[in-house]
Amino acid sequence: MGNCTSCVTSNIQIHEYGCLENSLHIQSAIGSGKHKVGSVHSQQGAKGLNQDSAVLYQGYGMEDGAFCAVFDGHGGNGHIVSRVVRNQLPSLLLNQRKFMDWNEALVSSFKTMDKEINLIETVDCSFSGSTAVIAVKQGEDLIIANLGDSRAVLGTLTENGIQATQLTKDHKPDVPSEVERIKKANGRVFAHESQPHIQRVWLPNEDVPGLAMTRAFGNFDMKSYGIIVTPEITHRRVTSEDQFLVLACDGVWDVLSNEEVVSIVRSVKNKEAAAKAVIDEALAAWKRKFPSAKVDDCTAVCLFLQEREDCLLLPTT
Repeated sequence: MGNCTSCVTSNIQIHEYGCLENSLHIQSAIGSGKHKVGSVHSQQGAKGLNQDSAVLYQGYGMEDGAFCAVFDGHGGNGHIVSRVVRNQLPSLLLNQRKFMDWNEALVSSFKTMDKEINLIETVDCSFSGSTAVIAVKQGEDLIIANLGDSRAVLGTLTENGIQATQLTKDHKPDVPSEVERIKKANGRVFAHESQPHIQRVWLPNEDVPGLAMTRAFGNFDMKSYGIIVTPEITHRRVTSEDQFLVLACDGVWDVLSNEEVVSIVRSVKNKEAAAKAVIDEALAAWKRKFPSAKVDDCTAVCLFLQEREDCLLLPTT
């Protein structure tokens, strides 16, 4: 199955396996009168079942609020982990936010979500899990939380054209601070001879599971060896020059640069076409750059930060 997109009116009570689509565009009751503020699109790669899940939720927490996220599953049950997190984390975060600030609520909700996954008796997540990159917009405040190697990139208008600003760090096993934590916990980091260009995380005495990221939901057999579920959080005050935010999994960033993705979104004719345009270009880039490789699942969410419908149609330089 390729892309699955659903537009739903919801009070954010989606639970467990209640929604099977890979990507959701949800409109809450409090934001039902607003036009769409972006788009979400997911496309299955050539490795089997699409393990990505994504959501764009309008009216999140307040009338002009928004929640958007990409979850990239891995391992035998990664598709279940990414879907469960996508379906439950938004409401969990709002509930936590009632009692604490955004940073505390994000860290707490990620940890609670991980515990909930571990309690699913019918799903073995010893070596299965999911990355996560989420963005919450509340008025002019933008809060980003990242776990793993999905990424958030901002498109900002400047006098020299559109500028790409990466708002997250990729949590990969080639980042010194991440590697240090893994090794202190007796995990191992090295590249397998079959893929000498990719650093991976392994158990102390077995050449498994070979994780290509250092933070994730699930992966419970690795949680004693440095894999953590603590997100990195950034805040930004949205300005009139900040045009849109793109969240995407590593299947997109492996073949397209930040600048290329921002340029693609800038060139679309309407907001609803933006995410699909990014994915179409990523799939084409996979075929050009890695013709003999299996294409990864590719998923993106585009959130537009200005209400003007013509914000994409300004002259480019």
